[in-house]
Amino acid sequence: MSDQVAGWDSGADLAKDPATIPDLSSVDVPPELEREIRERMAKYPDRRSAALPALEAAQRVHGWCSPEAIQQVAAVMQVTPAYLSSITTFYDMLNTEPLGRHQVYVCTSVACNLRNAQSLLEALQEAGEDFDDANIRGFECLGACDMAPMASIDNRYVGPIDPSEAPEVIAAIKEGRTPLPGRGLGDEGFKLPWEDGSNG
Repeated sequence: MSDQVAGWDSGADLAKDPATIPDLSSVDVPPELEREIRERMAKYPDRRSAALPALEAAQRVHGWCSPEAIQQVAAVMQVTPAYLSSITTFYDMLNTEPLGRHQVYVCTSVACNLRNAQSLLEALQEAGEDFDDANIRGFECLGACDMAPMASIDNRYVGPIDPSEAPEVIAAIKEGRTPLPGRGLGDEGFKLPWEDGSNG
C-alpha cells in the first residue's frame, strides 16, 4: 500500500537512468506536425518557448497529449519528454487523457456568468451528451468579456451564444462545419452585438 499523500507527486527515483532526448530518426512524427512545430520554434530565440503551441498542435493530431504525442514533440524540439510532461500536467487546456478531439470551453467567469454562461454550459453538455469526441467544460476566463456568454470552440472564440443554439453548435462540430459562422472572432463580417444596432 502506498504511503504517498493524494495530490502529491511521487518522489524522484534516483536509481533511474537520466532522462534522454529522443532521436528524431527513430520517432515516427507526422510530417504536418513536424512542420508546424518547426514553424513555432522559429518564432522564438529559445526553442523551448514553443512548447505550449507545439503540445497544442500534437493534441490536435492525437486528440490528447498521449505518451506518443509527447515523444514526437520531444524528438522534434530536442527536449526531454519529462520537460514536456511537466508543462502538459500544469496547463489545463492540455489533456493528459483522451477526452475528445474537439475542445469546447465555455467561459464561466463573472462577465459571462452574469449573461447566463452556466445555462449555456449545461445546454452544450446536454446537446453533446452522446458525443464522445468533444470535451465540453467550463473555463474560468477566456478574456472575451465583450462577447459574453461565449465559448472557445476548437480555439475559435464564438459569441454571444444563446443556450437555445447549443444543439446547432454540437451538430456543426459533429458534421465538420463551422459552428455559428459569422459569430467568431476573425470571421468575415464579425461584429459585436452593439455594433450592429442590437442589444445582444
